Amino acid sequence: MDQLRYEKLHPEFGASVRGVDLGKPLTPDLVREVNAAIDRYSFVHFPDQSMDDDRQLALTRQLGKPEPSHTSVGRIEYFGTIGNVQKDGTVLGSSHKKTIFLTGNNMWHSDASFKPVPAFLSIMCAYETPAEGGTTMFVSLRAAYDRLSPERKAELHPLIAIHDYVYSRSKVAPDAVSPEMAASLPPVRQRLVRTNPATGARNLFLGSHVREIEGMSQAAGRALIDELTNSAIQPEHIYTHVWQPGDVVLWDNRCLLHAGSGYDADRHRRYMRQTRVSGTCSTLEEVG
Repeated sequence: MDQLRYEKLHPEFGASVRGVDLGKPLTPDLVREVNAAIDRYSFVHFPDQSMDDDRQLALTRQLGKPEPSHTSVGRIEYFGTIGNVQKDGTVLGSSHKKTIFLTGNNMWHSDASFKPVPAFLSIMCAYETPAEGGTTMFVSLRAAYDRLSPERKAELHPLIAIHDYVYSRSKVAPDAVSPEMAASLPPVRQRLVRTNPATGARNLFLGSHVREIEGMSQAAGRALIDELTNSAIQPEHIYTHVWQPGDVVLWDNRCLLHAGSGYDADRHRRYMRQTRVSGTCSTLEEVG
């Protein structure tokens, strides 16, 4: 549609888009165009939006099925707060357990890759952003896959990775995951190479939640995971998003990794709200 204006953000992925108010219901044509933009760019930034939780949840529903938060055991909650400002306006400092828990987001990861059906899309709305720090880095695992040799692609294609939430969050603190939450999130098997169902494009599927490679020794599996990840996150492949109030960002968890840069929660306020759109099936059931 002619009304949307695209500006490329990085040579490998990402676009900033103007010409649409995401706080209003989208027409079917706009929904199709936004989904096409996600497939093409993986990261889609809409600046200067006027949002609230109700509008964000409505947008999430237009793009698919909202995914319940994994941290809300025993109840359904679609929102996660990213930052130290709570919904009631109180501010948590750097030493608060919730703030420390969120530092796990500073590792390179794909949201909810540890679920049997991993998340498709993350939707972030920014309301308060720190003057220093608090940026988020993104890399494309589609571009990382494309850089591999045909022989390497053939070696990786049949491999299965084990994604484990307890494994990744235990790096933050030994007691970061409660026994109740750990029991609700057992390790899951995911393809190491995924295929976009709309375009046929392939990508690696990595991140901090990956514990090991099925059928390989722990040492060999970790070496492979680290090799692929380190190659993907070289500086020239990173797009760093500097959040501004009014930003709405949609990113495709199927093919992107992201990591927070951290910020001083004792000096700065940060309030962003995230929802996710569920994936449609296990990666093991994907065609490709």
